[in-house]
Amino acid sequence: MIVDIRLDNVSLATMDQNHSGPYGAVHHAWLAIHDGKIHSLGIGEDQKPSAESVVDGAGAWLTPGLIDCHTHLLWGGNRAQEFEWRLQGRSYVDISKAGGGIASTVKATREANDDSLLKAGQKRLQALMDEGVTTVEVKSGYGLSLEHELRLLRLAQQLDLNNPVSISKTLLAAHAIPPEFKNNADAHIDEVCKTIIPAAAQQGLAECVDVFCEGVGFTPDQCRRVFEAAQQHDLGIKGHVEQLSDLKGAKLVAEFGGWSADHIEYLKAEDVGYLAESNTVAVLLPGAFYCLQESQCPPVEALRSHQVAMAVGSDLNPGTSPLASLRLAMNQACILFGLTPEESLAGVTRNAAQALSLQACKGQLKPGYDADIVLWDISHPSELSYGFNLVSPSVIIQAGKVVTS
Repeated sequence: MIVDIRLDNVSLATMDQNHSGPYGAVHHAWLAIHDGKIHSLGIGEDQKPSAESVVDGAGAWLTPGLIDCHTHLLWGGNRAQEFEWRLQGRSYVDISKAGGGIASTVKATREANDDSLLKAGQKRLQALMDEGVTTVEVKSGYGLSLEHELRLLRLAQQLDLNNPVSISKTLLAAHAIPPEFKNNADAHIDEVCKTIIPAAAQQGLAECVDVFCEGVGFTPDQCRRVFEAAQQHDLGIKGHVEQLSDLKGAKLVAEFGGWSADHIEYLKAEDVGYLAESNTVAVLLPGAFYCLQESQCPPVEALRSHQVAMAVGSDLNPGTSPLASLRLAMNQACILFGLTPEESLAGVTRNAAQALSLQACKGQLKPGYDADIVLWDISHPSELSYGFNLVSPSVIIQAGKVVTS
């Protein structure tokens, strides 16, 4: 047969653990694409298929398309003033209690029209795509009502349709207490469980449900109710857990077989085993750690010893991680949390795919997987974590189509 595209003279960072050696590397290789999928890959001329289009990689490296598995990409307004306040010594918790934080973004988002939200979201998304990101998770969470949460999910759907990127949509209605339920968190959780989750599921607007299990968010019991509602509607489960304190939120996520436990700076080493047992991914978010000037690091050594998959996300949001750069998050994960460059790349490919329940089709260079592929003019994959704004993709292919070259 004749395939659509063949890339010759490349080194492959397959991130496929069935290949021995760092990065699942295959040198002096070729890779063939057909019908949006990776058709085959190999070394030498044997079984190399004919192709309608051939790209000479000139010895460069191919990686899977990068995956940002944790973003809050759609919001109105900004929180630059809060950035200034934090630098003056006010804490994230103090700002939240004074009406800032998530509540201020909810107000600005509700007041913004669809066009302005889409235009701002497009700019942020483009910044990620320019770095070789081909899959992005987008959360709601700045609407906090039936109307506005579904609106944000529909806008994420529009971005998905209008861009060469795959968007995974997550319902985060349990992000904060909205003004109409002030001092009555349980009533908001009732609304989330009985109205918002069923509507999002019925309309096919979300793949997953998330919560903010924290002192300034929701209690473990309230989050349990959200997870139970998500299960009833066949939606995946994720959690913002152990970011500022240890409420055993990660253990709760694991109990429900959740896709990922995110942040986890305050996760106790003795609780890591729960994530291992449930095959739940630990999503590390160094951007928020950096912006909040935190000092408590995730239990990386315990995660390694229990062989828990570690993903890395940008946590792009207006308050605690205004960071439209997954590549910078990769560097931060190495510098701040002690990941190796290989772990960092796995964190934005293979493990990030698992955090979105896409491990069967994304995140690896493997026959049958989606042809989301990036060509980098680098001498070694460690360069992708070593620096930022030093290397840009030479070629980006998403769903088998060349996006940029």
